[in-house]
Amino acid sequence: MKRRIKHWGWGYEDEQASPEELRASARFLREHLGFGSEELETPVPLESIELPEPRLEAPRRLAAICSHETYERARHAYGRSYRDVIRAFRGRFENPPDLVACARDESDVEAVLEWAAGAGAAVIPFGGGTSVAGGVEADVPDGYNGVITLDLGRLDRVLEIDPVSQAARIQGGALGPQLEAQLGEQGLTLRHFPQSFEFSTLGGWIATRSGGHFATLYTHIDDLVESVRALTPGGLWESRRLPGSGAGVSPDRLLIGSEGILGVITEAWMRVRPRPRQRASAAVRFPDFLTGAAAVRALAQSGLHPSNCRLIDPLEARITGAGDGSGALLVLGFEAADLDVEPLLSLALRCCGELGGAAERRGGDAVGSWRESFLRAPYLRDTFVAMGVFSETFETAITWERFERFHAAVLDATSAAVRAVSGDGTVTCRFTHVYPDGPAPYYTILAPARRGEELDQWAEIKRAASDAVLAAGGTITHHHAIGRDHRPWYDRQRPEPFAQALRAAKAELDPAAVLNPGVLIDPKRSDPAAAARKRGNA
Repeated sequence: MKRRIKHWGWGYEDEQASPEELRASARFLREHLGFGSEELETPVPLESIELPEPRLEAPRRLAAICSHETYERARHAYGRSYRDVIRAFRGRFENPPDLVACARDESDVEAVLEWAAGAGAAVIPFGGGTSVAGGVEADVPDGYNGVITLDLGRLDRVLEIDPVSQAARIQGGALGPQLEAQLGEQGLTLRHFPQSFEFSTLGGWIATRSGGHFATLYTHIDDLVESVRALTPGGLWESRRLPGSGAGVSPDRLLIGSEGILGVITEAWMRVRPRPRQRASAAVRFPDFLTGAAAVRALAQSGLHPSNCRLIDPLEARITGAGDGSGALLVLGFEAADLDVEPLLSLALRCCGELGGAAERRGGDAVGSWRESFLRAPYLRDTFVAMGVFSETFETAITWERFERFHAAVLDATSAAVRAVSGDGTVTCRFTHVYPDGPAPYYTILAPARRGEELDQWAEIKRAASDAVLAAGGTITHHHAIGRDHRPWYDRQRPEPFAQALRAAKAELDPAAVLNPGVLIDPKRSDPAAAARKRGNA
């Protein structure tokens, strides 16, 4: 029997902690954080959830791939942000999809898009459902006759491998573990490991410009894409497979980060590499976060290109068990298939030492503690919800010369909002990715939740943090995409002529505005009949 993902939180249903395990975890976390309730809530069970009646009925030719079962609709109603988890935990599903269509191949994708356009329905492409920005929520503007969530999970194969050019053709619905297992049979890897790796898909990574394993150099999925194939309501979109091209605006780049508004990504040729066999790592302690940041800047500009270069502030080091809170921690690592990386690590440690760092070769317990905390974080959030702890993150990017002022402004504004809303709590920071011209700071908020008012609490803190990020010159997101949650700030960040151009592209490819309406832009819709005539004349 196929394992089912929880309809409300992170992971599989059979991974749910027992009541005894949950109480033990909550007791430990409360002692560690200093807040959180001893009275644990439980999620509203699936059988108690009442969803609105579906407004759509699948046509006979699509009935075999469509479902309006409660589990499928609830599972596909949200992503996995704190806001999403809270609503699903409490059984609040005001806008579930009317139907979930699980495409078996491209012809199913094409048929669903055609049906939706004629029926006046919206279609939300769905990979693993791990969006933390409202990217897959079935909350669309007024005027649609229903919402269909198009699940790509059955398109999960590595179709072809080119060992000469080191590339692979992979279907868009392949989950991280699936594609890595298939590539691993040939001794290869994509080497893209976002925190959501276990439950997110290649198509989702491309659509959201995912940030992955490498902290330097190959940081975004952009760097690994060779060509993309997508189905749009206006026809097939497939770029030529090339190592690089100067032929006008890149068709791949227009799809990367498009969040499902232009087309449904069904497959892509991706750059792969031999699996690493050589690794070297260390933990480096700094007296404070800014001293560590200066060392990280030197490393980012050195040309050494460490695969792991994550700087953790003292408070986060203490909370995660990687340190005692007396200093910042740099998790530093190198890897390669055959190259001896020990000399690279030695050079990096020498650089850190000259800038105030004290190294622990091989990383010791500090790196292991932080890595375990990183991997368990999505699971822990479910426990936080049960014990009344507000848990949310946001990330951004800024150039080095502005970082110190930026960090102070964002930390002050967010901390003030947390104190005003919750009375207590912590805001911590780490670097997830670093570039020669700047870092990508990632902030984590933990605070007492006001039970029953978590959404208002989230909105107030989210607004303060996002306003501060934009006011200080940062980006509203470095790798979590825009979705619906970041739209107010994205609208302020992007150039308006670009927004107009994106709307024009959307109108040409998707005249009925079928695909993921409300994300990135507010599209203009033509009537279904006109859209059908346009498809027929194409």
